[in-house]
Amino acid sequence: MVRRRYLLISDIHSNEEALSAVLRAVARKKYDSVLCLGDLVGYGGSPNQVIRRIQKIKNLKIVRGNHDKAVIDSSLMANFNNSAKVAVKWTISTLTKENLNYLKKLSKGPMEIEKGLIVCHGSPIDEDYYLFSEFDAYQAFESFNFDVCFFGHTHYPCMFSLTEKGVVFSHLRGNYYEETLKKGVRYLINPGSVGQPRDRNPQSSFAEYYPETRKFVFRRIDYDIEKAKRKILKENLPESLANRLEIGS
Repeated sequence: MVRRRYLLISDIHSNEEALSAVLRAVARKKYDSVLCLGDLVGYGGSPNQVIRRIQKIKNLKIVRGNHDKAVIDSSLMANFNNSAKVAVKWTISTLTKENLNYLKKLSKGPMEIEKGLIVCHGSPIDEDYYLFSEFDAYQAFESFNFDVCFFGHTHYPCMFSLTEKGVVFSHLRGNYYEETLKKGVRYLINPGSVGQPRDRNPQSSFAEYYPETRKFVFRRIDYDIEKAKRKILKENLPESLANRLEIGS
């Protein structure tokens, strides 16, 4: 029996060092698809390099993120904080025409990968929505028909499961976590951020999913944070964007 395997990455945010570390960690593995949940750019100092690496990935399925959209239409960053706005404006001035056109063509989520499995950036209901609470998850479960949905945007690795008792939340902790998703239970899962973790763990995070066995694997790995910081500071981007990488916030 052929068993499929998906790689899940999200919120790279122009962090070439983190993306490279993840791709090196899985280089010997074969995936039926790499599922990218958006936000290739923003915050970091290597937008062109990240987009070029992403374009080389075989069997890539990708949805856009809010920073990807803001680079295309700067009016969409009205609700961004000042540091994020500065990074978007710099990214616009830095991207090659080819890479800018690539961002323009990214699809809006949710995207169906196969029956019962979808991916999105923020929420299946709204690609820009921050899905944090059990109530947020319940609304998504009620509004869309799926067994498993992988989402990003919050940079916070977590899992919401819908059982007969209601919505259950769990934070994905540690360097390695594995779970076989229960049949008859529905899931919303965030694999965390490759390039800018925000759960007080600076390690890059990503995940794998095996649909036949419903096995989900979550991983954290180290990357060259100092090099990523130097790139941010070299481009005169806000110092806070460099410092936050060290503490994962």
